[in-house]
Amino acid sequence: MTPKALLRDKRSASPIQELATGRFQEIIPDGKASADANRVILCSGKVYYDLDSYRTENKRTDTAIIRLEQLYPLHEEALKKATDAFPKAQHFVWCQEESENFGAWPFIEKRLRRLYKRDFDYAGRDASASPATGSLAVHRLEQQDLVQQAFTL
Repeated sequence: MTPKALLRDKRSASPIQELATGRFQEIIPDGKASADANRVILCSGKVYYDLDSYRTENKRTDTAIIRLEQLYPLHEEALKKATDAFPKAQHFVWCQEESENFGAWPFIEKRLRRLYKRDFDYAGRDASASPATGSLAVHRLEQQDLVQQAFTL
């Protein structure tokens, strides 16, 4: 399943061979970032594509983006291996497009703190009683803001 926005996006499609011989990846490491990256962004879902586009457009080789495709049970060993590939990382961020009190953040924050023995910054929408603004223009502005936050917090 995929959001409609990614329905025909080639970046979110797998080659048929991978579907036949591959397997589900709980954690997808970053193969694009420099080993000298000083920032690691963890995310889940389609916000990855916005983050990756921003990174490419702004030539940000100092940032790694790691995708958590399965939150529970969390594959801690694979996640640690993916982040350990960036030993110079000083900034760790969780990014999500849902409001702070929705999405994965309330669930994943304490697990990340326990696993890494450090705090993670949160890049996303503020807590809200509603899951959406009701305005496409506001949604797009908020989306741009949260992506930029992920790279600057």
